[in-house]
Amino acid sequence: QVQLVESGGGLVQAGGSLRLSCAASDRTSSRYAVGWFRQALEKEREFVAAINWRGDITTYADSVKGRFTISRDNAKNTGYLQMISLLPEDTAVYYCAADYDLGCPKSGYLYWGQGTQVTVSS
Repeated sequence: QVQLVESGGGLVQAGGSLRLSCAASDRTSSRYAVGWFRQALEKEREFVAAINWRGDITTYADSVKGRFTISRDNAKNTGYLQMISLLPEDTAVYYCAADYDLGCPKSGYLYWGQGTQVTVSS
């Protein structure tokens, strides 16, 4: 079982940057994929990015390609989402998720964090 805690959200102006972190509790294994999702007010949760357990395969939603970078540090049991050139439409609660999947899935994650708010002002 993996417990996840996100941090790094906040208020930023359009064009600014933020780095989200996702700390995982499982220190016995890093063989889990990590995904980031977001949910804006009155909208459904959507996939943002994912990374496989080795950190050598990543995938992104079209809306964030070239602006967001997902990464992980298995030695620290932490995943990251670096966000640059933020837009007001990036405003949402961002969730990290994990699952013992050796791939790079866009859905079907078993473990979820509590979310962190990202607000981008225009």
